[in-house]
Amino acid sequence: MILSGALGAASPATVSVSISSSLNSFRAQKRYGRGLTIAEFKCKLELVVGSPASCMDLELYTSDDKFVMKLDSDEALLGSYPIDDGCRIHVIDRSGARVGEYEDVSRVEKYEMSATDYEKRPDSVRSFLKRSKVGKFNEEEMLKKEAEQEQKLTEEKAQAEAISVGARCEVRVSGQPNKRGTVMFVGLAEFKPGYWIGIKYDEPLGKNDGSVNGKQYFECQPKYGAFVKPQYVTVGDFPEEDYGLDDEM
Repeated sequence: MILSGALGAASPATVSVSISSSLNSFRAQKRYGRGLTIAEFKCKLELVVGSPASCMDLELYTSDDKFVMKLDSDEALLGSYPIDDGCRIHVIDRSGARVGEYEDVSRVEKYEMSATDYEKRPDSVRSFLKRSKVGKFNEEEMLKKEAEQEQKLTEEKAQAEAISVGARCEVRVSGQPNKRGTVMFVGLAEFKPGYWIGIKYDEPLGKNDGSVNGKQYFECQPKYGAFVKPQYVTVGDFPEEDYGLDDEM
């Protein structure tokens, strides 16, 4: 049944409806021209629900999901039916597809390109980086960074070798109060690159108990241990100071 003349002169040229399907659980909000034929409308719905246009039956529901009628004339205009903004059009699939078939992406065959083929593509991100000599593809820049890292490691090693385990020291970091303690560890560590000095502070001013990520580098009470870079450690005659942390108020 088609309600001819339902599209009056005052009716807008488009209508906003929600689309549901017997194959999918989701609803899509779309806007369509009232001048589309139902056949043309079905073709557009293919991209929304995945069903072939030739295998669709359409049903019209109100905004509160009450059935109105079937849209069963392919030659009729969409606007010849009593469709208003907020209505729902339900697509019933007759292709034999299973429910959820078009939602299960695991069933979609995926294309994987080999590293060799990707390397040959002129339009890939890797090709662009090579042409632009950016990041790791800038040989001069990479060599410069490697040289800088080696120089920094050499300097750290020399500074660390001048510090002995058991020595008294003072840690001086810009923006922080100086802290005194005893050197407990000198060398490379697993938690970060470079050379590190493990300090047991005289007071609980540290961050750990001499361990990081489950590895014990030295032993001390919790909050008394810390690891700092060699350039921040000054070795000398630094007697323990009373920070007043144990005073009672």
